[in-house]
Parts: sequence; C-alpha cells; structure tokens
Amino acid sequence: MSSSDPKSTLKSTPVINVSVLLPTYNERSNLPVIIYLLVEAFSSGSLSGVSFEIIIVDDSSPDNTLEVARLLQNLYGPEIIRLRPRPGKLGLGTAYAHGLQSARGEWIVLMDADLSHHPKFLKDFFDKQKNTNADVVTGTRYAAGGGGVAGWSWTRKCVSRIANALAQVLLAPGEASDLTGAYRLYRREVLERVVPLVNSKGYTFQMEMIVRASRLGYVVKEVPIAFVDRLYGESKLGASEIAEYLRGLVRLFFTT
Repeated sequence: MSSSDPKSTLKSTPVINVSVLLPTYNERSNLPVIIYLLVEAFSSGSLSGVSFEIIIVDDSSPDNTLEVARLLQNLYGPEIIRLRPRPGKLGLGTAYAHGLQSARGEWIVLMDADLSHHPKFLKDFFDKQKNTNADVVTGTRYAAGGGGVAGWSWTRKCVSRIANALAQVLLAPGEASDLTGAYRLYRREVLERVVPLVNSKGYTFQMEMIVRASRLGYVVKEVPIAFVDRLYGESKLGASEIAEYLRGLVRLFFTT
C-alpha cells in the first residue's frame, strides 16, 4: 500500500481524545510530579482507554523549567509531552490560547502545574460530562463531598469565599460555585468560541471564561475537588491580583 493511500494516512495519524494544557512559570520542582501523576491517571482505571497529550506552555521560566520539560519529553515521548514555549511571561489567558492552537484533543483539560490540582479527580470530571452531556465541567472547592482547601491561611480562605460570593450575586453564573478555580474540562469548541471573547488576564480570566460560556448557552456542571496550595515555589496571588479581580468583576457586570 502506497504512503499516499488515505487509509494509510488515517492509520498513521493518532486520534487524541484529551489535550491537557499546562502553563508553567518557575515550576521545575513540580513539573516532574504532575506529569507522572497525569500519565498514571490516563493509564489506569476508567481513563486507561483515553488517548491524551500534555502541552506545556512555558513562559521563559528563569529556573529552567523548560529544560526539565525537555527531559520529560525524552522520557515519555514527543507524542505525549508537547512543548510550546513562549518568549516571556505573557499571562495565563494567552498561554491557554497559545496551547489551544496546537491542541489535537476534542476535550481540553485546564489545570495548574503546581500540584494544587490532583489528576485523580479527572475521572470525576469525565464521569460528570458523560452523565450530563455537559460542555464544561469545572472543579469546585466549596461543594459538599470535596476536600476543600488545604494550605491556605484563614484570611486567604475568606478572600476566596467573598470573591466567589460577589461573583454569584453580580454575575449569576448558574451552577458554577467556584468561579476563580482553574481546574476544568472543556469541550474544544467551547474554548475556540469563548477564548477570543475574553479580555481579562490573570485570575479574572477564569471567571470570565465561565461567565461567557454560560451566557452563550453552554451547559456548565461542576464536581467537588480538593485544592492543595503549592508544595514548591511561591504563590502568585497578591494585592495586585485581588484589585485586578475586583475591577474585572465590575467590568463583567456591565458587559456580559
């Protein structure tokens, strides 16, 4: 059979069900662990038949995260680990957009690379999608049955609760109770339609994504998760991020 035969081409092209997008900045200590846990999650149990890829979008981390990513790519193979580095720290929203351009999956998982989001919950995400035909499944730290938040101070927990309560009152996002969470499963077409509409950056980006998806009529469901503050490195949440969130909340109230 010639190499130009369409059947031959079809067989040689891998079918990817899930693309995991991992934006990274100074995550060299966390990256090997999260990659191992992701590969394990997709290699056992109900997810063992799912084809997947992990796309690492590194923003020129000064701690050589990209070098670690290259070693992981050599270990697991270029079909599993795909590298899409960028020349500078350009923001979370644009990192997802950049990764999406290369993603081959029909479903896209967004999660943090700092071990705050454990891959063991992926089964719950896919089960919820299958049972409800949801377009978006988002993890919530606040629903019954979840593990809540570990490693945060009382003050930070209060800030998060107040932020989400304000968003519920002002934006009425439907079922989603944790708008600032970043652990989500999206139908690819949802991201392709919503990402170009999003103007927010940083932490407000996650909130705007859910609000706009809901406004467009996509079905959003949630599953309880446990959130564990990063084991290595420093938290990126500060006063400037809180102020940015409040500005974004007001803007979305008037524009969505």
